[in-house]
Amino acid sequence: MNAIKKFIELNKIEKTIFLTPDVGYKNEIEEAISNSKIKLLKNYVYNTDPTKLTEQIEKITRYEVRKQNLEDEIVRLEKSEQNNKELLIERLKKKDTLGDVNFDSVVISDFDESLKSVTTSLLYTDISPKKKYFITLNQWFDESLLKEKSSQPIYFPSANKINYDKFSSTYYEKYNQYPNQLSFLSYDLIGLVYYLILQNNSVVDDNMFFKKTVFKGKVGIFKIKDNKINHILNFYKVEDKEFKKVF
Repeated sequence: MNAIKKFIELNKIEKTIFLTPDVGYKNEIEEAISNSKIKLLKNYVYNTDPTKLTEQIEKITRYEVRKQNLEDEIVRLEKSEQNNKELLIERLKKKDTLGDVNFDSVVISDFDESLKSVTTSLLYTDISPKKKYFITLNQWFDESLLKEKSSQPIYFPSANKINYDKFSSTYYEKYNQYPNQLSFLSYDLIGLVYYLILQNNSVVDDNMFFKKTVFKGKVGIFKIKDNKINHILNFYKVEDKEFKKVF
């Protein structure tokens, strides 16, 4: 959430909404939004059932209103005596809707096929990632996103890709299988705990986590403050069949 907040502030995005699936981790998302103090218009909780999803997205994006706006404008021009009305009508008929939505970016708190269902519904309601920022959570460089050209660019926070690829390659050489995300994080966390113990004169107690410090591990940077450990993430976008680093 901190990385998303940083991206929003760097790009001076004024109006952001969250789309959160009605699943077990929705309360964690709500708590994270509150703790990060991200400026947002609203967090919409949606049903992941595909038969209900599109209808919900239509309401959020005011699709029917914008579609009706287009039809009304075409009728108005047809009845008018405007000189270039034929050209204007022709242009309008190439559109799906008329009028804007009340947000500049949408954060989709989802993964895998469910994430793709949401982006598809947004595209159906004439919300394009070319005009509005599509942001999601850490996708761990899911390569299936590279194939979803219509939903690009899509942005997400993540661990550093170079470090991630190096770790994955080394892990595969040793164990003949690729690591999961827990393996990736725990590798540095073991080193972090060892570092904190040394910083605390080899004493294991609560004071270890109250000292403000920054730890740079093999795969990432961790910031310790007020009894909390935060993994400082980079930011990437999927575009032109590539993962491109933003910061």
